[in-house]
Amino acid sequence: MAAHQEKKASEERNHKSTRNGTRTSQVQWGRAWEVDWFSLASIIFLLMFAPLIVYYFIMSCDQYQCSLIDPVIDLLTGSEYLSDIWNKTPTLTYRAAGIYSLWVAFQVVLYVCIPDFCHKFLPGYVGGVQEGAVTPAGVVNKYEINGLQAWIITHVLWFANAYYFHFFSPTIIFDNWIPLLWCANILGYAVSTFAMIKGYFFPTNAKDCKFTGNFFYDYMMGIEFNPRIGKWFDFKLFFNGRPGIIAWTLINLSYAAKQQELYGQVTNSMILVNVLQGIYVLDFFWNEAWYLKTIDICHDHFGWYLGWGDCVWLPYLYTLQGLYLVYHPVQLCTANAVGILMLGLIGYYIFRMTNHQKDLFRRTNGNCKIWGRKPEYIECSYMSVDGTKYYSKLMTSGFWGWARHFNYTGDLMGSLAYCLTCGFDHILPYFYIVYMTILLTHRCIRDEHRCFSKYGKDWKHYTAAVPYRLLPGVF
Repeated sequence: MAAHQEKKASEERNHKSTRNGTRTSQVQWGRAWEVDWFSLASIIFLLMFAPLIVYYFIMSCDQYQCSLIDPVIDLLTGSEYLSDIWNKTPTLTYRAAGIYSLWVAFQVVLYVCIPDFCHKFLPGYVGGVQEGAVTPAGVVNKYEINGLQAWIITHVLWFANAYYFHFFSPTIIFDNWIPLLWCANILGYAVSTFAMIKGYFFPTNAKDCKFTGNFFYDYMMGIEFNPRIGKWFDFKLFFNGRPGIIAWTLINLSYAAKQQELYGQVTNSMILVNVLQGIYVLDFFWNEAWYLKTIDICHDHFGWYLGWGDCVWLPYLYTLQGLYLVYHPVQLCTANAVGILMLGLIGYYIFRMTNHQKDLFRRTNGNCKIWGRKPEYIECSYMSVDGTKYYSKLMTSGFWGWARHFNYTGDLMGSLAYCLTCGFDHILPYFYIVYMTILLTHRCIRDEHRCFSKYGKDWKHYTAAVPYRLLPGVF
């Protein structure tokens, strides 16, 4: 589930703060100030090969029926040359450029121009203007939370076209999938480059910028913490949540439509992918206000990692199961379908309830009940650049007493369910669970390094109280 969509809420601040009279020149939470050789090598590797990885996966489906091995065999045996594969790859078209430009522009309009109205009639939904977490410089940004509204409007128009207007075929995304890839890359690189230039010459908040002096690291991990244009267009919130995640469910619907067109039916495996991933996407938008407290918003700066990643990596590699099922339709037996559905729903339940417990604890400042008891916690403090001291409470009961990132455990269960819908004939659909396991394990470590930098000895007390990261008794 979405990287740009990570669900471990960073440690919340209490709204009280005290001025301690001292000023710190550098606040160590957020991304790094210095770059070691291993980090630099990793950055250069990703900048060079991540776009090629995406191309390889999509090309293998287009030319090799989703086999990841056959292209390598053909190249090694001389049956194919790189030029042959490239020449058979669809190029950028005016049609794809028009589709993609209209899509992004439409999402910008929904994001900036239409204030949220869903919170006025949906009980329990938090939308409209909301505050984010405090930044390292002590800034508290405000956001217009209207992602659920944008998702609803977009999908109402999609189904209205599919069943009534017929302006375009529901298979339009699949039919232009590779030309759209080039458009997504252009936007990803353009916004990442613009963000870097903006960080140097006209940052939104200079105190929330970090410069390592290494071009590659700064380009990838970002300089500005919260780059903005105007009052409301926030780069991180827009590109993390729109247009990539809104497109996720539309992409799956387009795959289902293509399966219907090719085979005369939509398989139960395709339905499962649409349902399980649709639940995840809707959960993201229902809890978008809570997302303001996650690592993506609270710690990550905006660079190529988020800009290109949300434009290209997320929509193209998080939807591989649906793409695979277009080329290899799988009709699961009832028992397997029910088992996969239950795995996905249980994983979602763990993921959602773990996050709900943390959110309830934060909103009530610990004055609540978790599993029928008053929650236990460790109180921590941290400093912002302007010398303000803030306080946080880190919960050590409920699911958060089982493991420090138990929401990731539920996330991984759901990710495995997506992959299992595709059977075991090819390894391509299982890239997702392998990638998510690596990503979330790395983020556990990355988040804890930042939390230690932020909280110091208080973090050691917390990890002593909750010793496991993902699996109680194991890791």
